Formats: sequence, structure tokens, C-alpha cells
Amino acid sequence: MKLIEEVTDILDHLYVHGWDERNGGNLSYIAKEDEVAEVCPLDSDLRHFVYEDVDLSPIVGKYFVITGTGKYFKNCKKDPETNIGIMHVDDAHTLRLLWGYKDGGRPTSEAPTHLLCHIERLKKDPAHRVVMHCHPTNLIAMTHICDLDSARFTEILWKMQTESIVVFPEGVAILPWMLCGGTEIGLATAAKMEGYRSVVWAQHGLFCTGKDLDEAYGLIETIEKAAEIYMLIVGHDIKQSISNDNLKEIAAAFHLDYRKGIID
Repeated sequence: MKLIEEVTDILDHLYVHGWDERNGGNLSYIAKEDEVAEVCPLDSDLRHFVYEDVDLSPIVGKYFVITGTGKYFKNCKKDPETNIGIMHVDDAHTLRLLWGYKDGGRPTSEAPTHLLCHIERLKKDPAHRVVMHCHPTNLIAMTHICDLDSARFTEILWKMQTESIVVFPEGVAILPWMLCGGTEIGLATAAKMEGYRSVVWAQHGLFCTGKDLDEAYGLIETIEKAAEIYMLIVGHDIKQSISNDNLKEIAAAFHLDYRKGIID
């Protein structure tokens, strides 16, 4: 089952990095019909999950792999059928379970946030397929000591390493602390996804998106690496750093359409 192997490999990497401790974090992936057919019959009908507060009309007919609520990423590789589910969006409010959650489980409590983010990113990029949520240590630490301003936060991360502006030229969006697992934070996150592929939840974690598992995972890696560098040097006497002109030079060399108004 190539689909399940690829998803659980990424989940295992996230756990080993320490970014998804205990049952923290979740992942959703738009699966192709042939990928799903290798795992289970497309007409399977194990259970239904109803979300009255969100409109899933734009993604009706799509298949999703979604991690389960309360599930530990460290267990997904050895027992995927208990910890992960494959679902079909039957109508504007209903997911039909085709495979997984064999212990009676259900999708992550943040499934509405994931689905709303998928809807928004598909508007910007039809090739979009992945939403990952995790708890990167250094990035969370930054939200305790930095202004929660998307432009300023982005500037700090861009200036930590040459790679940053290349990997996320649109920057990162920041949301202040909000109660997780509900519709309000889902709508707020999806709204930010209109212009960003990554959204930071203050004192909580990070949502990243991508065309495939590697792209979304690589975005997390790069953002967290920049945050780690910042937390290592903050409070020290900085002798030299990347300047605004340096960032513009990188952008020109790599033909980047970076977010304007931050270093201009």
C-alpha cells in the first residue's frame, strides 16, 4: 500500500524530530482514486462524520487521508489502520469512512481546519494536496518573545539563513493564540492560506501546505531551522547578518516573487 507507506513515513519523521509529541499534530492528504483503490474498495461505507459548521462543497468527490484524533504519530507506521482513516467527501457536510479508525476512532478534531485550508489552497494551486500541522519547538518559542506581526516575523526568519526566502518567498502568516479544534480557528487559518502556504499558531504550532508530502515537510523543516538559528543567537551581540539588500540579491538570482512591503 504505497499511499499508506508514504504517509506513515512522513508521520514517523515528524515524530522523531520531536515536532509531534504524544498525540500532538495532524496531517491530511488529498489522495487520488487509484491510490485509494490499492488500499480499499472505493464504495466502502464504514461510518459517516458530519460537519454542519463548514461548507465542503468545493471538495465534494475528493478522497482524503486524515490522521485520527488522540492518535500518536509514533504508532502510525506499525498500526496505520487504527491511527489513520481514508475518507470520501460525499456532500457539503459529510465524510464517509472507507478504511481505517478500526478501533472506533474518528478524524482529528482539527479536521475542519484542514479541510478549509485545502479548499483555500486549491483555489490558488490546483496541484495542492497536503496540509501538515506540527509543534516545532523553536518556532513556538519565537511566538513568546517576538511581535505577532506576519511581516516582522517573516523578516526575522528570512534573515536567519539564505535558504529561507528561497523556500518561502511569500513569508509566513501569524495568528494570535486561539482555542484549537474549533471552527473559528479553522476559518481564520484558511483565510491566511489565501496568500500563504504556512500559518503559525502562536504558542501552539505550525500549519504548512504543499503539492506533495515532501514539499509540505520541507517547508516545515526550513521554517523551523530558521527559528532554531534565531533562538540560538537572540540576546547575543550580532556581528553581521543578512541585509535587506542581500535578500533582494537572492530574490533576483533565484527569480523569486517574494512578498513586497517587508524588506522594500
